[in-house]
Amino acid sequence: MTQQIKKFSWTGSNAPYINQPDVQQIGRVVVGRFGGNSDAGQTKNEDGCLVWVSEQEDWEFMAILDAHNSAQSAELVIAQVEQHQSSIASLLSGEIGTEFFISFEKALLQMFQEQSFMEACRHVQGETACLIAVRKGKYLYWLSIGDCLLYVFHPELEAFGQYQINQRQFYEWVGQINTFEQQVPCFSSGVRELRQGENQLLLATDGLVECPGAVFAEPKSIWHQCKGAATTDGVAALLATIQKNHVRDSATVVSWKVDVPEQASYASNQ
Repeated sequence: MTQQIKKFSWTGSNAPYINQPDVQQIGRVVVGRFGGNSDAGQTKNEDGCLVWVSEQEDWEFMAILDAHNSAQSAELVIAQVEQHQSSIASLLSGEIGTEFFISFEKALLQMFQEQSFMEACRHVQGETACLIAVRKGKYLYWLSIGDCLLYVFHPELEAFGQYQINQRQFYEWVGQINTFEQQVPCFSSGVRELRQGENQLLLATDGLVECPGAVFAEPKSIWHQCKGAATTDGVAALLATIQKNHVRDSATVVSWKVDVPEQASYASNQ
């Protein structure tokens, strides 16, 4: 049977959403876009995102991008991922095991290092940060190049002050300046076990956290804005807040909730 996948892709060069927050629902995933305020000096939006939601299988695939010096690099990365949709979906339909995410990461890195793609990168204007996140079952995998952000919100993690999954890395990109052109490509990746119960996952470009007043500079403040709210309402509130605070930079947010029935790991003496 052919997989039924809800798909969504966008770059700010096609619809910048300057002065105009927009919230869309794609299956169980919510996408929020705001291009920044023109009265703060914003003239363009170079963000992008890609969302695939499997309707029959238990996974989501996300990519969020923050380009500069043009949106060409974000457009190129999205096109490259879309060309590999069939093979990516096929991998994600497999059974989770010890090697599952190792094999998946290998496929992603091969995709970024295809000679035709790397050659195309040399001819775009500018470069992009790129964060890919995949949720399958009770596990979250991420691959981050650059400074986009990934969060997991859950009461058990909140008790330890843990919200943010990755650390922002500056001076990493894909595009005209390309980490995969280096002798050793630089990126970060990992796998996390989600906790039992409701987990809220959220990806964001840096316009969300670099807003005047630093309203969302601390991850806890993002969670407090979303906690107890429907995902659409929480994302809309985040964008409304940065608009009110006269943010210039564009912000893109992708968020969804996952209910995990299995018990998660605890320490042996708990």
